[in-house]
Amino acid sequence: MANSYLTRTFGTPTDTKKYTMSVWVKRSKLGVQQSIARSTNGNDDSHIFTFNSDDTLRMDEYGSSSSIGKLVTNRKFRDTSAWYHVVLWYDSANGTAGDRMRMWINGVEETSFSTDTNPSVNAASAFNKASQPINIGRTSYGSGGNYFDGYLAHMAFVDGSTVAHTTFGETDSTSGIWKFKSPSGVTWGNNGFHLKFENSGALGTDSSGNSNTFSVFGDLKQALDTPSNVNATLNPLNYTSSAITYSNGNNKATYPGAWMASLGTMGVQAGKYYWEAKVVSGNNANLFYGISTDAVDLDTSPQNKAGVISQHINGDRYVDTTYTAGAAQALVNGDILGVALDLDSGTKTVKFYKNGSLLTSSSSINLTSTFDNEFVFPIFIGNNSSASSIWEVNFGNGFFGTTAITSAGSNGNGSLFEYDVPSGFYALNTKNINTYG
Repeated sequence: MANSYLTRTFGTPTDTKKYTMSVWVKRSKLGVQQSIARSTNGNDDSHIFTFNSDDTLRMDEYGSSSSIGKLVTNRKFRDTSAWYHVVLWYDSANGTAGDRMRMWINGVEETSFSTDTNPSVNAASAFNKASQPINIGRTSYGSGGNYFDGYLAHMAFVDGSTVAHTTFGETDSTSGIWKFKSPSGVTWGNNGFHLKFENSGALGTDSSGNSNTFSVFGDLKQALDTPSNVNATLNPLNYTSSAITYSNGNNKATYPGAWMASLGTMGVQAGKYYWEAKVVSGNNANLFYGISTDAVDLDTSPQNKAGVISQHINGDRYVDTTYTAGAAQALVNGDILGVALDLDSGTKTVKFYKNGSLLTSSSSINLTSTFDNEFVFPIFIGNNSSASSIWEVNFGNGFFGTTAITSAGSNGNGSLFEYDVPSGFYALNTKNINTYG
């Protein structure tokens, strides 16, 4: 969503003293300020939901050049593999000062704040205000900025009332995990909206019944990654250097001038899984791909270490430090590779595909004893010695970078891949791991 946003202008509020905001969010980029929703008109400026540069979370009401009220969490939100459900209350009419601004994360009220200042009684919100432009996914102050990089789902705003967090989420009776719940019986108020993001051609559509639809700007894309089914991405946290640049929801990685690697956010010990990646134009002679355990030093030549099976795009291969030259056909810019990981068969294997075809008969590689009883992760390796060295991966969302796949193959089982998924294999996501892992 980076460099993309949605916007509309508020009408006359039902009640400037009360509102509820609910949103599901999955982060991609860390360590920079990113706005989820913010409204600005002159000096009236409200961070309704902002990640600070230290990865804390802020609810900030600021109007007419002064603070109305603010909450800043002590804890940091740095898990790029999970969805957070955030519910915010503004209720300046409440007789208890400490209850005038409240926050819930994944069904639990947040009570530990580094900053906790309360609005005065009946203080009007600077966020929910007539003729106030609201931006989702960036700050609307000045020329704009602080774009959000990640995923959003089911963003809801209720004008004029504080609605229980259990209206938007509930605890799963089997797993005990907080999960999405479709809101019902909500009186949305004049400025209320519910953005489901379910129409890929009109992502700003309001489903509350108010027709408070948002305009869409930038290269905003719909993802199949949802709070109910989380797809793997590349993980910027499993590696000691910050030199790799991640973008497009952590599905694109640009590598610096040294051998470094990215693991996927999900590791598995059982099941059959498939994913794809694209060789992007640039200095891509220095690219490897394959599988790895999580006990590997990813900063120093990770392609030839124990616990890694890596395939070079020129056909060379390392299997747990054993090198084989030219074991398969080379990949070139624009080619799409496929990886099929089988952890269910008597002999566990990994196979590599080029544009839908198995590379060679020798590409069915038996996993060594190093992988026994270990979690196995996708791995992508690069070394940028003179120009961009880039991988774009598709774990089932149906995009390489910001470009949608041209024609979905079969056997996707709800996920979107460029080529046919081998029979019995599934995308690497929480639903499939729960069912087949």
